[in-house]
Amino acid sequence: MPVILSVIFLLSCASAPVCCWALLSILSLCGSCVRLSLEFQPNRILLITIHHMLYPITVEVLHQVFSPHGFVEKIVTFQKSAGFQALIQYQSHQSAISARNSLQGRNIYDGCCQLDIQFSNLDELQVNYNNERSRDFTNPSLPSEQKGKSTQPGYGDGGMYAHAVGFPQMGNAAAIAAAFGGGLPPGISGTNDRCTVLVSNLNSDRIDEDKLFNLFSIYGNIVRIKLLRNKPDHALVQMGDGFQAELAVHFLKGAMLFGKRLEVNFSKYTTITTGADTHEYSNSNLNRFNRNAAKNYRYCCSPTKMIHISTLPQDVTEEEIVAHLEEHGTIVSTKLFEMNSKKQALVLFENEEQATETLVCKHATSLGGSTIRISFSQLQTI
Repeated sequence: MPVILSVIFLLSCASAPVCCWALLSILSLCGSCVRLSLEFQPNRILLITIHHMLYPITVEVLHQVFSPHGFVEKIVTFQKSAGFQALIQYQSHQSAISARNSLQGRNIYDGCCQLDIQFSNLDELQVNYNNERSRDFTNPSLPSEQKGKSTQPGYGDGGMYAHAVGFPQMGNAAAIAAAFGGGLPPGISGTNDRCTVLVSNLNSDRIDEDKLFNLFSIYGNIVRIKLLRNKPDHALVQMGDGFQAELAVHFLKGAMLFGKRLEVNFSKYTTITTGADTHEYSNSNLNRFNRNAAKNYRYCCSPTKMIHISTLPQDVTEEEIVAHLEEHGTIVSTKLFEMNSKKQALVLFENEEQATETLVCKHATSLGGSTIRISFSQLQTI
């Protein structure tokens, strides 16, 4: 009403050209206000999308980033086609507005994990479990195990748990499906029940059980490994379950190691019989999937030129990392960084075979008094 009255007043007491200019200016201002009201509707719940996500983002990381702007009541994370997303509910609208104004477009980590923040149209978040994917900070007594369907209508329902029925052998099928963004890599059925893998065309002069463990443990827990005496370039690897065995076959078939192209197939044997020539790993604390199994599935991929090194000593230098690894290939570049106050590194090799050799030979070795952990990175450049 005030805008309309202003227009009438101008029309009645000014020349036509001036009136037209004033009318257009006011209408333009009104249009801006309308657009602002449509695009910018403050709400105490924020919808966060993480772009260029090179490192895992957990509820704890998000809480650390957003809590300085006000009391965070609830956080829910999920995967959608847009990528990794989260809903964050503040106690007040003003806290949400402050967080959006301060954090929009900023990176959680140096050069990556960029925040895209919008106001959600939800009125209240429903959180049923307190774990690394969701948290109700007003109700710390919630259980941690997730057994049901997605808690947020329109965010992950169906897609996040669509493949849960296909993994009867997995303890937490929903979380594992979510780790792959709601689906599975092309070529993975999730229904295989054969746990033992036959590996052939190995370089028998350089391979051993521990090196095979380092390679195959990227895709699941290892029960036992047996090098075949009558066929020294063959080995049997028993994985924790059929899904993990399927991942290993899918991602390692044709991989190059020690100058040989690996053949990886399902074995006709369901298990490996315990004996003097078998190596047991079922109780090894080096099995990667004993804890945070769903998190580790995110890193499953074919061998790449880039490796990621974690659990490094805090005072380590890039020169020390290079000296520890360079015997296995040409190092193109390195990057040393901190995440959650822990030193980690990315190392880019000339080709995939060199990176694979480094992983099988140097994973779980000691550097500066720390036992380092090596995985393949899906980054293309540092």
